[in-house]
Amino acid sequence: MIGVGHLLASDPEIADGEYTGRIDGIPCFHEGKIAKLDAWLASRREALGDYRESYFYGDSQSVVPLMEKVTHPVAVGTDGTLGQIARERDWPVISLR
Repeated sequence: MIGVGHLLASDPEIADGEYTGRIDGIPCFHEGKIAKLDAWLASRREALGDYRESYFYGDSQSVVPLMEKVTHPVAVGTDGTLGQIARERDWPVISLR
């Protein structure tokens, strides 16, 4: 509907045709983002290392593990900790405000 070809996100749990409010499977946050990405790439018989360039835009310190895996990490509207990490590692910092 909005032109997104692939979306990695937490899957909602459904029981008896109703949403439970819980997550089904791996939550897509912290290290779960990496697990979801790796599983999606594996389903395509690919790996992140197959790509010469990769990008990830993160907005909190919880995504640092994934930012460390890509060739182009970008910190967005950073919280204090991510901003500090980005500056220390010379990652670009942008604001969407």
